Amino acid sequence: MEFVKSEMRNGTSVLRIDHGKPNSISAAVAEELMSGLASAEESADAVVILGRAGMFSGGFDLPTMAKGPAAAREMLAAGAKLLMAIYNHPKPIVIGCAGHAIAMGAFITMAGDRRIGADGAFKIGMNETAIGMTLPTFGLELARARLSKRHFDRAVVHSKIYDPQHAVDVGILDEIVPPDQLESTCFEAAEQLAQLKQPAFQNNKRLAHGETVDLILSTLEKNLDELMGPAK
Repeated sequence: MEFVKSEMRNGTSVLRIDHGKPNSISAAVAEELMSGLASAEESADAVVILGRAGMFSGGFDLPTMAKGPAAAREMLAAGAKLLMAIYNHPKPIVIGCAGHAIAMGAFITMAGDRRIGADGAFKIGMNETAIGMTLPTFGLELARARLSKRHFDRAVVHSKIYDPQHAVDVGILDEIVPPDQLESTCFEAAEQLAQLKQPAFQNNKRLAHGETVDLILSTLEKNLDELMGPAK
């Protein structure tokens, strides 16, 4: 894979996003992550998704957006399917957020079963309103499922950006640790979650998340039509 570095560590599949300075999510990055997740269904007990030190992901790929509506639509569709592949994956998924996580970066973080962030002067949140973008349903409904009701409007509608400590209270992260402990903490969490009984984990995760997954996937094409125009 070109943009996602993959390895297996003691039964845990490690997928590390490596795509330019902003670690942006293009259609190709999303497809590579989904390929890694599909492989992990058969070969791994758990998954850890990581970015770079200081930058988990700055969001969707801006050069793709500049190519026009068709390219942007393809990328958004791939991003939605990636989020649901994480949120509905049969194996436990731990997200290690070692830096900034903006827009799609924050959504990927929210989709995991355990979300661990590095402490530091990092920006985490959804800036869509601030940049004049209407959120697609997949972002809105994932945020609704994950965020504290106390913070939902501020995070989603007001584009409030948080540091890692406040991102825990909001619901984007579950906990923060010193940067030099992030990866080891993620692997420990993956090993702990992998001890949960299967297929009970898979069944209960899908029952818990199924309503959100079904809503997002069943309305995806219609919602993209409304936001971007019909596919061509």
